[in-house]
Amino acid sequence: MRAGDALVIEDGALVRVIGKPEPLVEIVAANAHELARLAWHIGNRHTEVQIVGGHLRIRRDHVLEEMLRGLGAILTFIDDVFDPEHGAYAHGEHDHGH
Repeated sequence: MRAGDALVIEDGALVRVIGKPEPLVEIVAANAHELARLAWHIGNRHTEVQIVGGHLRIRRDHVLEEMLRGLGAILTFIDDVFDPEHGAYAHGEHDHGH
């Protein structure tokens, strides 16, 4: 389940899922090519990533933060709900843990 989803309980009422904010890093690059390059490096480390408009978000990780700075990324530290991409092996509504 993801933030914003809801469950219908027996009496027909809805129970809405609310995400808990957590420490994240917002990643910005000089242009789309550089952002794609940063995304490749993040993915190469099998790290969950959220795509929000023209930037990326990952959970705080000092090793990744140093790598990204070294690659020219602009980092901003925020607290927000993390909603990463499902990944290539997620099928429909269910991720089978691949």
